[in-house]
Amino acid sequence: MRCRHVKPDDWQAGYRGRRGMVCAARSAITDAAGNMIATYAGKVKQAPALCTGSHIDTMASGGWFDGVLRVLAGIEVVRTLRENNLQLNHPIQVIVFSDEEITMIGCQAIAGTVLQQSPERYQPKVGDSSQTCLEMVGGNWEKLATAKCDRSDIAAFVELHVEQGAVLESTSKDIGVVLGVVGMRRQLITITGQANHAGTTPMSMRPYALVAAAQVVLAVRNIALRMPSQPVATVGYLEVSPNAVNIIPGKVELSVDIRDLSQACLDEMVKQLSQEVQAIATDTNTQIALAPQLCVEPTLAAQKVQTTIKSVCEQLGLSYCQLPSRAGHDALEMGRITDMGMIFVPSQAGVSHSESEYTSPQQCTQGVNVLLQTLMELDQLYPV
Repeated sequence: MRCRHVKPDDWQAGYRGRRGMVCAARSAITDAAGNMIATYAGKVKQAPALCTGSHIDTMASGGWFDGVLRVLAGIEVVRTLRENNLQLNHPIQVIVFSDEEITMIGCQAIAGTVLQQSPERYQPKVGDSSQTCLEMVGGNWEKLATAKCDRSDIAAFVELHVEQGAVLESTSKDIGVVLGVVGMRRQLITITGQANHAGTTPMSMRPYALVAAAQVVLAVRNIALRMPSQPVATVGYLEVSPNAVNIIPGKVELSVDIRDLSQACLDEMVKQLSQEVQAIATDTNTQIALAPQLCVEPTLAAQKVQTTIKSVCEQLGLSYCQLPSRAGHDALEMGRITDMGMIFVPSQAGVSHSESEYTSPQQCTQGVNVLLQTLMELDQLYPV
């Protein structure tokens, strides 16, 4: 049994709304976190659900595939089951998570990790408050706790996603079997020196904040390269003050973003960064302060789900490789409460969060068929 061939125009336009979900599953609700959840009933009453889905919000420059493909895939799986008069033991749930790109409030509410007492954490930079935004989509901030689920509600969560990188394309693989979603550590580093005249201040008398910043950037890179698990580390933001052509910079702020599947690796990298920064401060006669901005623990994909995805790929004659997801996804939070797995399909040239992101109809269809068969096999593996 295979899913029907689906055109890109379908998910760009026709599958973004509630109507498509109701048609596919006939039972859709909106929970307190603004998540839309459609259920296709299983044979066994009260059995935990096999879940799939994603988000339909995008970045300002986002394309067609990130998020929307996974929601469409879930709808297509349910439609295929219905068209073949097939009902699994477990119910199938298709979830449209709210606000994944900015706050991840939808998946965090289901996982029970949302910071309900800190609404400012979820406050948009412009526009209405988080509470008002939730009300607009049928949610309720005061009742966020009612969205929480556990293993008695969800047997497993499987998310289909475009890779957002170039590994599959560069290795000519059809499918990526995701090992897990990386954890993240973010630090804001403030370097303080002494602003002074660029012409009259001797080189030996400069507490040079920008030189210290340059050394920090190289240190971040070298720390990542030394680690055996091949983590990534990035300085993506840098602000120089006073940022004038004839003034020695007196202050620099920069960000550090570190990602890996290993929590121990993340902790070690943060430790090494602190040590290197202290040495740089002494060497450059500057003051350097580190302020943690984000700490997200990694989530490994369940071995049972990974093995099933690989088996399905072999049955369908699709090539695959295993790789981590270095971008954040709803699966990151869902994996904290249940077995989680992810299926990647290629992204042309590795481009994502861009209007030019592209995955071919054939590649999308292959991914949806892997999702369908994976859910059907997991239905036999999980008790009801």
